[in-house]
Amino acid sequence: MPRPTLTDASFDLSYARDTATTLGGPTEPITDPRCSPYDVGFEMMLDGAQVLRLGQDLIVNVAQANHQLGVDWLTRHVDGRFRVWPVHRMADNHIDSMLLALKPGVFLARHAGLRQMLPAPFQKWQFIVPPEPEPGQFPVYSDEDLLLTSPYIDINVLSLDEDRVLVNADCTGLIKKLESEAFTVIPVRHRHRRLYGGGFHCFTLDTRRAGGAEDYR
Repeated sequence: MPRPTLTDASFDLSYARDTATTLGGPTEPITDPRCSPYDVGFEMMLDGAQVLRLGQDLIVNVAQANHQLGVDWLTRHVDGRFRVWPVHRMADNHIDSMLLALKPGVFLARHAGLRQMLPAPFQKWQFIVPPEPEPGQFPVYSDEDLLLTSPYIDINVLSLDEDRVLVNADCTGLIKKLESEAFTVIPVRHRHRRLYGGGFHCFTLDTRRAGGAEDYR
């Protein structure tokens, strides 16, 4: 994707200013935008973690105009190879702590309401919803510390295959839930995930995969 110039005028701030829909972490909108000779209006901005890859289908979170421009660009470039499904404001940007595919036919979801946001073919999948996170799962930080993720970061697991899943060892509720669904859980310690801003899915980039792009619809 072409790199945006990132002037103050590049950003669509509608999501950050809408307290009813700001579902992510702390947001600090631009309060004193400055003019620049390089202003071109809203620019395309899209992160890979806004995309959930399901074989030949790409579910993409769109929270504001920058994302929509990015989705338009992505659609043009993958046309004929992948189907692109925009979903409206599933989160502020990244969705891999909202919804992940554990295996074909099974999602790990923050809440059951996400089903209605998905394309019809994927509403038929099983949705596993873990217990709410417990405060004791996380270290205690001072007011000066900047927490980069929500308490739901432990949904950010990593599926190794259709049976094995890497899960934060401190998230015992999620571990029990996945084990009750017949998954083999591999606990891994990662205490400061809120401070460092990522889980196991965030840490990895699978550039090589066995097999081809299946059609899971």
